[in-house]
Amino acid sequence: MNRTRAAFFAGFALLAAGAAYAVNPAFPGWYADPEIRMFGNRYWIYPTYSDDAGKPDVSLRFSPTQAELRKRHTVRPSYTKQTFFNAFSSPDLVHWTRHEHVLDVANVAWAGYAVWAPSVIEAKGRYYMFFAANDIQSDAETGGIGLAVSDTPGGPFKDALGKPLIGAFHNGAQPIDPFVYRDDDGQVYLYYGGWKHCNVVRLSADLRSVVPFADGTTYKEITPPGYVEGSFVIKRNGVYYLMWSEGGWTDADYRVAYATGKTPLGPFKPMGTVLAQDEHIARGAGHHSVVNVPGTDDWYIVYHRRPLTDTVGEHRQVAIDRMRFAPDGTIRSVVMTRQGVLPVPNRGG
Repeated sequence: MNRTRAAFFAGFALLAAGAAYAVNPAFPGWYADPEIRMFGNRYWIYPTYSDDAGKPDVSLRFSPTQAELRKRHTVRPSYTKQTFFNAFSSPDLVHWTRHEHVLDVANVAWAGYAVWAPSVIEAKGRYYMFFAANDIQSDAETGGIGLAVSDTPGGPFKDALGKPLIGAFHNGAQPIDPFVYRDDDGQVYLYYGGWKHCNVVRLSADLRSVVPFADGTTYKEITPPGYVEGSFVIKRNGVYYLMWSEGGWTDADYRVAYATGKTPLGPFKPMGTVLAQDEHIARGAGHHSVVNVPGTDDWYIVYHRRPLTDTVGEHRQVAIDRMRFAPDGTIRSVVMTRQGVLPVPNRGG
């Protein structure tokens, strides 16, 4: 039986057994920049808290230092609301449980606002969260990419360094939007960058510092054409796929593009757009992540998008859809849906 027919009959069996599609958005609230991971027998999504939906969700306290930081001019007023992360876990990509304030600035003394885009990895039984804070506009300001650690994927995550891991601009890249990636040989890389520049660095074995590459360089710029922010990497059949967001995050044309390469450092060949707005579904689709169900070639893309009837930049929602590959290894254009996906039990990834 070929894969297409197998997928059809598997889906039919689920429907016959009473399984139902999820819905998009995947869970309520204004959330953005979702990263999906598999820990144990659950899927975890770590998003940015984008805006209040109903009763405001707030951090309960700020230190005097943080209160002073919060007096700094912010690019948008909403950034002062973004002082924590909620996470969501699921056994099947359909039924989600919210975990409140898995990281809060109460546990990160140098962070005061604009806490964005978490990326989490497990190492030796602990969980390491890389995140951006304070939206620094120059090296004269305190902020950048931080590191927090927890004994469980649901937190609480606490500052691991007492300062940013990356607290300055390198190659023109604003230190935001981290993505942590472990290659097959065990080496862990951190991809990051805003302001239309993308860097990659090597991390030490304990994940607490940046270490040089074999050629002596530390911050390698790998910016592809059109790059704005939100880098993400997957590997399939020996090919590395560098993915990123283009356009303006408050605009309808926000979208995801990708490139391919033979190493985690490139060089990467641009391959085009994989996710874009659909005037019948949603606008501003971008800043995504991807998960592969172990033992299969089934891939799911998790991303944020804005309702068609809403023009507020911060009003973003998390959606999940299938991501498929063509026989030649290229990524087919993602079809955004309202129904979401069928249940996909996590057997322990």
